[in-house]
Amino acid sequence: MMGSQLLTWVIFLPLIGVGALLLIPKDKHALIRKAAFLFALATFVISLGLLLDFDTATSGMQFEVNIPWISEFGVNYHQGIDGISLLLILLTTFLTAIAILSAFSAVDRSVRGFFASLLLLETGMIGVFASLDLFLFYVFWEVMLVPMYFLIGVWGGERRVYAAIKFVLFTMVGSLLMLVAILVLYFHFHDQTGRYTFDLMQIMALPLPRTLQLWLFGAFGLAFAIKVPMWPFHTWLPDAHVEAPTAGSVILAGVLLKMGVYGFLRFCLPLFPVATFEFMPLISILAVIGVIYGALVAMVQKDIKSLVAFSSVSHMGFVMLGMMTLNQQGLSGSILQMVNHGVSTGALFILVGMIYERRHTRLIADFGGLAKPLPVYAAFFMIVMLSSIGVPGTNGFVGEFLILLGSWSYNQVYAILAATGVIFAACYMLWMYQRVFFGKITNPANEKLVDLNLREKIVLVPLVIMIFWIGFYPKPFLKLMEPAVKTLIGQVEQGRKASAIVPLVESTPIPANTTGLAGGE
Repeated sequence: MMGSQLLTWVIFLPLIGVGALLLIPKDKHALIRKAAFLFALATFVISLGLLLDFDTATSGMQFEVNIPWISEFGVNYHQGIDGISLLLILLTTFLTAIAILSAFSAVDRSVRGFFASLLLLETGMIGVFASLDLFLFYVFWEVMLVPMYFLIGVWGGERRVYAAIKFVLFTMVGSLLMLVAILVLYFHFHDQTGRYTFDLMQIMALPLPRTLQLWLFGAFGLAFAIKVPMWPFHTWLPDAHVEAPTAGSVILAGVLLKMGVYGFLRFCLPLFPVATFEFMPLISILAVIGVIYGALVAMVQKDIKSLVAFSSVSHMGFVMLGMMTLNQQGLSGSILQMVNHGVSTGALFILVGMIYERRHTRLIADFGGLAKPLPVYAAFFMIVMLSSIGVPGTNGFVGEFLILLGSWSYNQVYAILAATGVIFAACYMLWMYQRVFFGKITNPANEKLVDLNLREKIVLVPLVIMIFWIGFYPKPFLKLMEPAVKTLIGQVEQGRKASAIVPLVESTPIPANTTGLAGGE
């Protein structure tokens, strides 16, 4: 299979799955579940073909397909991936299959619509990570909002409508700003060249004036900051997480939040290098605040799912801080931590969903002593909890260590403050685990709980394998992204040198080794 065709199949096979589900009678719930999982699994298997054929020695886009779509307006179907987008696509296909399998017993109404929404969401997410045309990127960005809105609003909790509307309103505000910025780039390119195009590669080759960069970075950056979400644009996330069904929370935390960081990496940094360096101090400060704020708020939560939701705010602060270091360690750690967060937090939401199906409550006070009736469940929860904390030997440690290492090279104060988030994470996670799983069983409803069944174990085992694989041997993941990371750093540095910088605020000087490893390679 040709590379471009392979990428197209990965993008649109879930959409074909949506069509197949619509042909199945809506009362055939078992068949619908199995068909949805088979399409998601097939998409994951095909996406592994991208990994096998990927050339880790080159930094350029691979598996490219560039076909005229709306020629009169310069819109092309332009898709392609590098090491960064490939990792996120693999994360998407992996987590979608896991999320669908985990939801087999969680949804018993409008089953066909639920699983069709998950598959449609997968097509939208993969399309976002693969698009190299700004118009096409925006189309996929908007497409994936629709199924997530319905997943929260139809199959969510008691306050699902409020959470769904809040999710859409926040995201739409950012999307409209991004659309305006895309149109400004579109017409600016025409003014300079006489041609209309939305092609990212062509627009990237055209230097932009400093003032224009600042405004466009602000528009794109706000849209992506809401999606991350960065503090103080995070308020939609806890509501969406708590009210969403388990599978929706897994995809929301595991993939959708990564689109914001990916937007910074793919668009803001290479397109607006001058503005990037001027906004570095502001974004870094907001990231550090997010790390500490998310951890402190998580510490006082009474609902386990709400605790995990606020921990996401803290972890994504780490990701943003690593990205803004603009050095090899920080950027690599940021990208790897996106994968780590997707695996660990996705697993946490699945585990919370499993206990909710048994007890129909998520309040920490309603549990206690669960390790006795649920020893296997308690063991899985402990492993995932330790990975979320960042214990050595788990995936979380590698990402956080690289981020803190890169942050130390950039600004030691930021690194020290961010490191407190690791301590706080240990506090709220260990305290929660102690209250839920240890001590005496004080609630009779917890005494006869049934431990994990075979399907639930199959759901969790791949996630645990990933936790330890990345924790003990992260080299394949770092090697995959290394050429793209170096190219990105080089693009930002070259763009910065091409224009004189007048800082918006006083910033910490960028060290000379921002294009390589600290101390040299």
